[in-house]
Amino acid sequence: MLYLMRPADTRHRGPHPADDTLFAPKWAPVLRSAVAELSWLLTRAYPPAATLKLVGDRYALTERQRWAVGRAACADEQQLRRAATLLPPGSLNGRPVAIDGFNLIITLEAALSGGIVLGGRDGAWRDLSSIHGTYRAVQETDRAIRLVATALGALAPGPVRWLLDQPVSNSGRLAARLRDLGAELGLPWTAEVVMNPDSVLAETTEVVVTADSAVLDRAGA
Repeated sequence: MLYLMRPADTRHRGPHPADDTLFAPKWAPVLRSAVAELSWLLTRAYPPAATLKLVGDRYALTERQRWAVGRAACADEQQLRRAATLLPPGSLNGRPVAIDGFNLIITLEAALSGGIVLGGRDGAWRDLSSIHGTYRAVQETDRAIRLVATALGALAPGPVRWLLDQPVSNSGRLAARLRDLGAELGLPWTAEVVMNPDSVLAETTEVVVTADSAVLDRAGA
C-alpha cells in the first residue's frame, strides 16, 4: 500500500527560508536569555501571551524567534513535574507504550530534512513545523517511522500503539502506512485515529511518547 503515502513524497519538512539568519549562531545566547527570562516570569504566574510579547520586544525578536522561545520555555513547576515523570529508556522493557503520532513523526521529519529542532528547558525536543490541520507525507516520512521502529526494537517495550488526530487530514493514510511498515518490520504495533489524542495520552496508564507540553503536564509517565 505504498501508494497511500506517495502524493507528496517530493516534499520536505525542512527549514524556513529565513532560519539560517534567525537561528544563526550569534542568536543562540540571545534566545537562551529570552527563554530564561520568559521561564522566570512564567514561574511567577505572569500571563504567557503577554509575557512572551514583553520578552520578545525586549530582545527585538521576530515572530518566528518568539515562537521558538515560547516552545522552549516553561515554569519551574512544569520543569520539575516533567522531570519527575520522565523514565529512562531501559525501563520500557515490557511496558505498554502510547505514541503521540504526529508530534513524534513531524519532529523527526523536520530533523531529517534539516529543519530547526529546539532543545527545550524541560529536556524535550520540539520542531517549528506547522501543519495547520493538513498533514502531507514527505520524503523523510518512512525513514522517520523506521527510526522509531529501530529505537523501539532495542528497548523491547510491551504493546505499542500510535495515536493520530482524526481532524487532521490524511491521518487515516498515515495510520495505514504505520500499520503496513509495522508488519513489514515485524513490529505488531497498532495505529488509531482518534478525535483528541491529547486527552487519551494524558489519561492513559501507558508510557507516553510526546513533546507536547499539555500532555507532559498531565501524563503519568
